[in-house]
Amino acid sequence: MREIVHIQVGQCGNQIGSKFWEVISDEHGIQPDGSYQGESDLQLEQINVYYNEANAKKYVPRAVLVDLEPGTMDSIRANAYGSLFRPDNFVFGQSGAGNNWAKGHYTEGAELVDSVLDVVRKESEGCDCLQGFQLTHSLGGGTGSGMGTLLISKVREEYPDRIMSSFSVVPSPKVSDTVVEPYNATLSVHQLVENTDETYCIDNEALYDICFRTLKLQNPNYGDLNHLVSMTMSGVTTCLRFPGQLNADLRKLAVNMVPFPRLHFFMPGFAPLSAKNLTEYRAQTVAELTQQMFDSKNMMAACDPRHGRYLTVAAIFRFAPLSAKNLTEYRAQTVAELTQQMFDSKNMMAACDPRHGRYLTVAAIFRGRMSMREVDDQMLAVQNKNSSYFVEWIPNNVKTAVCDIPPRGLKMSATFVGNSTAIQELFKRISVQFTAMFRRKAFLHWYTGEGMDEMEFTEAESNMNDLISEYQQYQEATAEGDEEYVDDSHLAETAELA
Repeated sequence: MREIVHIQVGQCGNQIGSKFWEVISDEHGIQPDGSYQGESDLQLEQINVYYNEANAKKYVPRAVLVDLEPGTMDSIRANAYGSLFRPDNFVFGQSGAGNNWAKGHYTEGAELVDSVLDVVRKESEGCDCLQGFQLTHSLGGGTGSGMGTLLISKVREEYPDRIMSSFSVVPSPKVSDTVVEPYNATLSVHQLVENTDETYCIDNEALYDICFRTLKLQNPNYGDLNHLVSMTMSGVTTCLRFPGQLNADLRKLAVNMVPFPRLHFFMPGFAPLSAKNLTEYRAQTVAELTQQMFDSKNMMAACDPRHGRYLTVAAIFRFAPLSAKNLTEYRAQTVAELTQQMFDSKNMMAACDPRHGRYLTVAAIFRGRMSMREVDDQMLAVQNKNSSYFVEWIPNNVKTAVCDIPPRGLKMSATFVGNSTAIQELFKRISVQFTAMFRRKAFLHWYTGEGMDEMEFTEAESNMNDLISEYQQYQEATAEGDEEYVDDSHLAETAELA
């Protein structure tokens, strides 16, 4: 079996990681106690990719949970699915990283990293044929960014031929915890460029915009953002967890998606979008329907029935509960709608507009009962209509997979993974913020105090600028002429020097 070991680091990494496990456990029929109560053999066919079958038919996630302070671990243990994880796989310190990348990478994190590697080694030894690792973390804090990238490089050292993929949450001023996020993010990208094979850029700014503009949530909280992330992660990993031909493992996905080794930062998207709490309005049973029907909140007249008495009542059941207005707006019903939404910049989990760049490669994962022919036709129509947004020097650069099992609560869905040159907008945004602070050497003493050198900041800045230039170069490249090839080799040399 082709197993994947999942590592979640820091507060953000652990929160989106545990939400991911809740969602996929539900999809595979795994109960909070680890027992299987599903309805389809397909749920168990590739269960070993993410779960280890323990004694008494209990399924345990191949997950390693890491943090530099105990608080997050305690809240995960207290969750409904907290008892699902192996107790030995919780590895945590007591000091925290204080949003300081240097603490996570060089001091506090470096002290804990060997204990984490022992657990990772143990999980890997329990695999028949390990295909690789996936790591969830944020780039803005101290533990996820500093210790997360340290772990990636250490695991890479020990397992150089296994695929390393990361779900990296990129910071934004709209959803910000700390002023030094641009430093932490730039130092992290410097590491990710060299040490991961696939990085899904999940952007807090885009998640915030989706909640605010698309789902009309007035005050989005981290629960709302994490809900969007978990839907996307579930979609992206569908091909790995359920039987199918395309992108069926991490390496095949990388081969299809990464035309040049440094350009492995993907822009994920999802359709249809729905808010976490909109399911509250989706009553499923007659009891719930009846209860909601008599609730004053469901009345179309601003009177509370409890302030009077009913003379007569007529109830008509059609098994169609009251649903929130914006639920239906974004609930795509057809393959055509899904395809259209999937390529829409409003559905992207990274705050970049794909129309400002060109796609190098695209993978689309459709879920639900649908015609393969229709999917192919719709995808072809999108490419023909928007051919200028796809580079012409990679023919057939859009790959599509279909899985019969839809996500919970939806008839059909589509997940989008794009390797677009427009991702440079995200790096430019961080780079501008980084440069503004670094020019004045603001907050630098917190990092040099942990033993870092200013030179490392300069190198990280130039590596990020090189990455932006490379994306720009391939955006402008054409199918004719060899001059790009010469430029490319020159760029690769400068990147290595940096």
